[in-house]
Amino acid sequence: MLTHVDEKGVKMVDISDKEDKHRECIARGFIKLKPSTVEAISKGEIIKGDVLTTAQVAAIMAVKNTSNIIPLCHPIPITGVNVEFKIERDGIEVEVRVKTTYKTGVEMEALTGVSVALLTIWDMVKSIEKDEDGQYPDTEIRSIKVVSKVKE
Repeated sequence: MLTHVDEKGVKMVDISDKEDKHRECIARGFIKLKPSTVEAISKGEIIKGDVLTTAQVAAIMAVKNTSNIIPLCHPIPITGVNVEFKIERDGIEVEVRVKTTYKTGVEMEALTGVSVALLTIWDMVKSIEKDEDGQYPDTEIRSIKVVSKVKE
């Protein structure tokens, strides 16, 4: 399969001749937070509400809308999304597993889900992550990556 870029711009890859296959991808990322913020999340003390439930819904919505966010990404039928969180002393790890049976993979969907979940967490806790100057010296999103990919 070739992609062609000419002086007029880019083109979406033609996948019409590819066979449908079961595809699955797991992506993971981490948001570093102050330990006091992690504790407030765990105790349900965040003013905006339930951080992890909101981030879970945001991740699922992002997975389903990836082709609307990333210009050359194909719209694909999503058959499953699972979002898990691992709470650590200095932050939260997010893992998103996406499944489909289709002609192309779900890496971008899984990565988008993780990214939006992490951004949602940041948005929900930003008021307690800020320092006295309104900056975020302890807050950092990092290590967003594909950890597993299946094509059968």
